[in-house]
Amino acid sequence: MVRRGGQWWALAVLVLPVLLISVDTTVLGFALPYLSEDLAPTGAEQLWIVDVYSFVLAGLLVFMGTLGDRIGRRRLLLIGGAAFGAASVLAAFATSPLMLIVARALLGVGGATLMPSTLSLIRSIFTEDRTRRTAVAIWSAAFSGGMAVGPVVGGWLLEHFWWGSVFLINVPVMVLLLVAGPLLLPEFRDPNPGRFDPWSALLSLGTMLPVVYGVKVAATEGLTWPAGAAMVLGLALGAAFVRRQRRLDQPMLDLGLFANRRFAGSVITNLLGVFALVGLLFLLPQYLQLVLGLKPLVAALWMLPATVAGVVGALAAAWLARRVRVPVLISLGLLFGAAGFLVLTTIGADAGLAAVVVAFVLVGGGVALSETLTNDLVISAAPVNRAGAASAISETGYELGGALGTALLGSLATAVYQSGLPATAPAAAHDTLGGAVATAHSLPVAEGAELLSAARESFVTALHTSAWVGAAILVYTALQAYFLLGRRRNRLKKAQPEEPAMSA
Repeated sequence: MVRRGGQWWALAVLVLPVLLISVDTTVLGFALPYLSEDLAPTGAEQLWIVDVYSFVLAGLLVFMGTLGDRIGRRRLLLIGGAAFGAASVLAAFATSPLMLIVARALLGVGGATLMPSTLSLIRSIFTEDRTRRTAVAIWSAAFSGGMAVGPVVGGWLLEHFWWGSVFLINVPVMVLLLVAGPLLLPEFRDPNPGRFDPWSALLSLGTMLPVVYGVKVAATEGLTWPAGAAMVLGLALGAAFVRRQRRLDQPMLDLGLFANRRFAGSVITNLLGVFALVGLLFLLPQYLQLVLGLKPLVAALWMLPATVAGVVGALAAAWLARRVRVPVLISLGLLFGAAGFLVLTTIGADAGLAAVVVAFVLVGGGVALSETLTNDLVISAAPVNRAGAASAISETGYELGGALGTALLGSLATAVYQSGLPATAPAAAHDTLGGAVATAHSLPVAEGAELLSAARESFVTALHTSAWVGAAILVYTALQAYFLLGRRRNRLKKAQPEEPAMSA
């Protein structure tokens, strides 16, 4: 066991990689125009620079979670931290698009070790329900805080240094993790991990990579045959993976975890909550910059209140859970998020900044509140010796939710936007709102103003449609969370060992 004082020092170390990953999530978008000018990637290469990180991360999460249970979660965290730092240096000094794509892929490998390792170590270190929930709240608040820091830090670095500096900020944080980790983090592993099955590892990769690739391609190009074929291949390999896990005496992924209503319900809730939130994050920056005409850094600053609400929501979750039933709190958080989406249906092409801030605060705070509690349910519902695998499943749900949110809500918004433009509008204007803005600037003043007005009105209509869908999804998620998570924990929870397996 870890002494009480040491628990919080260990948590301070575990917050470092989470904070860093959340910063990295938002900072690349600001660096993209600068690195594109310097490296001159093709359109396909630029997509790979952005997407390869999430492809590799999603594909490796389940494998890395079970690997951490096998070799030790602290060991995997430190190995991943070293890999993440080295890949960051490679990305910062990339001299070609291919070199940057490789570096981003290696960042995905490192990132796949960090998130499940931190959450599973929290499960093993904090054994009391009350302190564990507080620790998960701080972990979630750090993630939300990093989302706010990313755009501001990225904007400042890009004003003073070259684009590679946004990757170099990872290095000192990882050095601190590698120095403090062995001193402050205990080691935990599954004492009886069983035989390693390479076929299960290959099938898990073969399941996730094609599915995420297909969803990403569908988000940008529509449901083309390569996207459809990739998703079908991934689902077929997924079926083979499930069948193999059921046949093995000691499977890589314990499917019995899903027999626990709280575990399964929490994973589904996380997936749907992130689905709605990421769909919103895909559309709102475009609205702020291309409809209201705000500069990127100014737009990022207007989004800060939402992130502050996310931090407050995450920290308040632990305190509120002592006074209100957890399933009720989760549902209320999601309903606050749904209310935020409804506020978005009131914005217009000429004004709506205040409504965006209010809406984003409701969505950010509500979703952070609910997902702090569902994350705690995920890691507490699973046996402590399988905490790594359980955390990895939860993180995989996040990745799939984000990919689906971008693909489905983004595609819906694109279809509504395109249908609202005049048939005579230039092709570039039909593709994206950004294309319409660029095209309008090249036309005569009156004609450009007319195109720009039509494009902005059409985009606002698309945003309204997506907001109605997002509200409906969060209302449904709130109801299913209340009924699925309100049941008593089943025998899987009762069967978990009382003390975690630990080695110094």
